[in-house]
Amino acid sequence: MTAESTLESRGSESGGSDGDEGLEDLLGDAVLGRDDHENAVAVVIRPDEVRAVLSTLRDDAGFDHCSCVTAQQYPDRFETIYHLKSYADPTREVSVVVPTPVDDPKSESAAPVFETADWHEREAYDLVGIEYDDHPDLRRILLPETWQGHPLSLGYDQEQSQIVTLSEHANPIAGSERDAASETMFLNIGPHHPSTHGVLHVKAVLDGETVVDVDPDIGYIHRCEEQMCQGSTYRHQIMPYPDRWDWVSAGLCNEWAYARAIEALADIDVPEYAQVIRTMGAELSRLASHFIAVATYALDIVGEFCAAFQYGIRDRELILDCLEALTGQRMMFNYFRVGGVAWDLPEPREEFVADVRDVLDGLPAKLEEYYDLLVTNEIFQRRCVDTGVLEPEVAKEYGCTGPVARGSGIEYDLRRDDPYGYYDNLEWNVVTEPDGDNFARLLVRLGEIEESAKIVDQCLDLLEEWPEDDRTVQANVPRTLKPEADAESYRAVEGAKGELGIYIRSDGTETPARFKIRSPCFSNLSALPEIARGEYVADLIAAIGSLDCIMGEVDR
Repeated sequence: MTAESTLESRGSESGGSDGDEGLEDLLGDAVLGRDDHENAVAVVIRPDEVRAVLSTLRDDAGFDHCSCVTAQQYPDRFETIYHLKSYADPTREVSVVVPTPVDDPKSESAAPVFETADWHEREAYDLVGIEYDDHPDLRRILLPETWQGHPLSLGYDQEQSQIVTLSEHANPIAGSERDAASETMFLNIGPHHPSTHGVLHVKAVLDGETVVDVDPDIGYIHRCEEQMCQGSTYRHQIMPYPDRWDWVSAGLCNEWAYARAIEALADIDVPEYAQVIRTMGAELSRLASHFIAVATYALDIVGEFCAAFQYGIRDRELILDCLEALTGQRMMFNYFRVGGVAWDLPEPREEFVADVRDVLDGLPAKLEEYYDLLVTNEIFQRRCVDTGVLEPEVAKEYGCTGPVARGSGIEYDLRRDDPYGYYDNLEWNVVTEPDGDNFARLLVRLGEIEESAKIVDQCLDLLEEWPEDDRTVQANVPRTLKPEADAESYRAVEGAKGELGIYIRSDGTETPARFKIRSPCFSNLSALPEIARGEYVADLIAAIGSLDCIMGEVDR
């Protein structure tokens, strides 16, 4: 199939010019047609107009957040979808669909417009096989450079053998010219705990103790989560997987991301009572995640098995006790269900509510201890204040979200700005800090612990008073879910680390044709070179810890 016939076919099937004429007028001849998704306008454009279209949408229409990039293959074409939002109003969404022919899957790179597209397009090339012209560094990102084929392409042979060669004692900077004015050194940092928070390998170039450049090397625990979800049924088999993405206690936030996506796609309304339980459970997960983030960061900075670390582990365990009572698990919860939750609060209800309140009542005094041990600690301040600075505009370019973005003064929180669950009925605040440094990101997490506790407390009030006859925990969902063929949706929640999104395309069966995970850690980690350049080696370790990345979610 030729490039022109592919483009004509894609434009004609997308429905012509119905809908938002203003958007198509703004983009002009670059638009081939429309292919609207369940929650967003979608325009189909020419592959040689990607940069022009995205620049126009960013500069003239205010879509300054490239939240996700999805790549996939159909029998007659490849396709890249750029999911754009506005940081000021994430309910404003547009999807830019870029089709390319099967025999020549090439399009312009969006990296010059959105820095975050650099890593996303590398993943699309690695797993699907689409090439991006003028990409600054188009090489594999999750699989070894010697890997043969692209695992998410339709023609990939999953049974073929792979030989991954290893060049022993290779000089990673062989052939480079030495700068006479400096003495640079290449240093491998990781992949190991605790300094890199998992199997993250950082290739660092140093000039003395100063970081000249860093290249995060990921993919060491790539687990094919998207492919496994594509082989699983919507109704029963996918839900256990999200717990395994960000496994550090944030499981219920992860489960909600999938639940929100499939419920939008299948048009399922969740009972109000179940929404309150979901909100409480998600905030308990956020509390547990932030406690471990603060605890391990204290370990990073202070450099010993310190009191703050032990306090953080202690307090996380208390939250996990509550989650275990609610879900039956301490790690892989599998509590959410499509259309609600697995079951009601444990009996006796009064005892569960009292136990959770006891934990919440003890938090104010414990937070004072954290502030005394860390925030007012002179050593901690010298390590974190004015180091690892991430300017707001740079954070937006890299698609940063969660505490990383809010630590740079960006008021972006999907719980408030794109409400779901029961959040818009509760009183709580979005925590931001203006300085954008390592210290600010810690302060945001400490502040969010306080706000999450407020949310849980209000949910407990509601659950205590809820009429017994109206405690419906699940909607009436068909045993087998088969959304309409070629329906597409991208939905996201505010996970513990930031915007956790799911793109699903259905094909009329009970399993997805495409399942794409938008990891907040993936985009946040891609900004590491920006915040590390010009810092000292010790500051690099502090910067990595301040991003609070979980590599299982980065590699997926």
